[in-house]
Amino acid sequence: MAEISGKNFIPESFQGYTPDIAGQIGLLWELIKAPLIVPLLTVCVYICLAMSIMVFIERLYMGVVIVLVHLFWKKPEKRYRYEPMKDDLESGNAGYPIVLVQIPMFNEKEVYKISIGAACNLSWPADRLVIQVLDDSTDPIVKDMVERECIRWANKGINITYQIRETRGGYKAGALKEGLKRDYVKPCEYVVIFDADFRPEPDFLRRSVPFLIHNPNIALVQARWRFVNSNECLLTRMQEMSLDYHFKVEQEVGSATHAFFGFNGTGGIWRIAAINEAGGWKDRTTVEDMDLAVRAGLKGWKFLYLGDLQVKSELPSTFKAFRFQQHRWSCGPANLFRKMVVDIATNKKVTLYKKFYVIYSFFFVRKIIAHLFTFFFYCVVLPLSILVPEVHVPKWGAIYLPCIITALNSVGTPRSFHLLFYWVLFENVMSFHRSKATFIGLLEAARVNEWVVTEKLGDTLKNSKAGKIASKISLSKLLGDRINLHELGFAVFLFICGCYDFMYGKNCYFIYLFLQVITFTIAGLGYVGTIVPSS
Repeated sequence: MAEISGKNFIPESFQGYTPDIAGQIGLLWELIKAPLIVPLLTVCVYICLAMSIMVFIERLYMGVVIVLVHLFWKKPEKRYRYEPMKDDLESGNAGYPIVLVQIPMFNEKEVYKISIGAACNLSWPADRLVIQVLDDSTDPIVKDMVERECIRWANKGINITYQIRETRGGYKAGALKEGLKRDYVKPCEYVVIFDADFRPEPDFLRRSVPFLIHNPNIALVQARWRFVNSNECLLTRMQEMSLDYHFKVEQEVGSATHAFFGFNGTGGIWRIAAINEAGGWKDRTTVEDMDLAVRAGLKGWKFLYLGDLQVKSELPSTFKAFRFQQHRWSCGPANLFRKMVVDIATNKKVTLYKKFYVIYSFFFVRKIIAHLFTFFFYCVVLPLSILVPEVHVPKWGAIYLPCIITALNSVGTPRSFHLLFYWVLFENVMSFHRSKATFIGLLEAARVNEWVVTEKLGDTLKNSKAGKIASKISLSKLLGDRINLHELGFAVFLFICGCYDFMYGKNCYFIYLFLQVITFTIAGLGYVGTIVPSS
């Protein structure tokens, strides 16, 4: 009987045997390709095409609805009861409800003054406004700075309280929950939440609170985010394109058709009674905001999105901070879907149509399928199909549908239309991290509850001292902060596929592949966003 030696992969008596290792590997590949690789890859192609159609139908549906909303839907002031806040000389400030402003913080050295100052400058009677700074900072110097800023505003007559906890249990959800337990909060009817980098305009409450006063079935009024640093670098421009679509289309469509959407965690005002009825803040996932919104929606509460009510904020401008943020934003919804899908399906208070919308459209397609389809189709299946020419990928699935989906995504930020192609390449890179995070959330694997606060730079880069610090960083430390091996690994894989397609292919996919290789390489070498090495 023929034996397999240490230098051979297959027996010498096997038909087509060749003594060199490369030849044996080639023969082994031919042996398993037809019965195993081709059928498996074909199934993967069909699955990706099905996901592509799902994403296309979802984008097309939202595109049609958003056009109808802008053409025929009434403004929120006409759809809901609305009366502007008016000063009454006889009753004084009694007509104004008491509003709580919560500002959660964690070592926000660069931006804490911005949010505190903006909150203290809100146009609302001082005796009807309670500001609560929830500081979970671990840096004693930062804690002292934040406390002094609160004292400074308190000396000006502002009702502001500096609140700390012994531990960071529950992270942001724990801080918000603890803040609502304070005795001085009990008279408050509404609570507005601003993250440390958010700076609302003075008329924020005057424009949002009337909807809650005159519509007792509305639990949440969400404002749109605007970004003060969108022009800082190409990374922030890419983020602006994605988030503008989210706010201008996804949030608007959800508000207009189902009075439901995901709370964005900041820049929104809640009815405290709705929070309590929904079970309060929970820290079981990293998306406590979405968790609360889904539970309140299942109780029958309605949400309102105001696209013309805008709050300035800051985008993460370092690639490291952005990746951590995207991990949280991708892992959390997937994990929440796992925990709540049965509760949503069996709920008795909402219609079957709304349950279908929440399960299929809001969660399954947007939070799961969109990430997995982008990564597996464009970074795995399509490149592998080049190495296995027996597997056919139809052009409508590889080219036409993706182009239409991309065009529909571009409506949020017309000024960045010329960056659309690079945005697609960058989104493909990020889809790796989002897909990994999605699987972690669905399987409740390690890092499922990882919470890394998104780094805000504020005016750090404008400070000349930052340049001096950066110049002292060692080369090894700099490379350690910037090199991303996963991205470089995919760049090598796609480069091999691109070279094979250039030599033997017929569809010219190598043009896309080489451009994607460049994008993965740029990300892998850390040349994305602002470079701020740690000391």
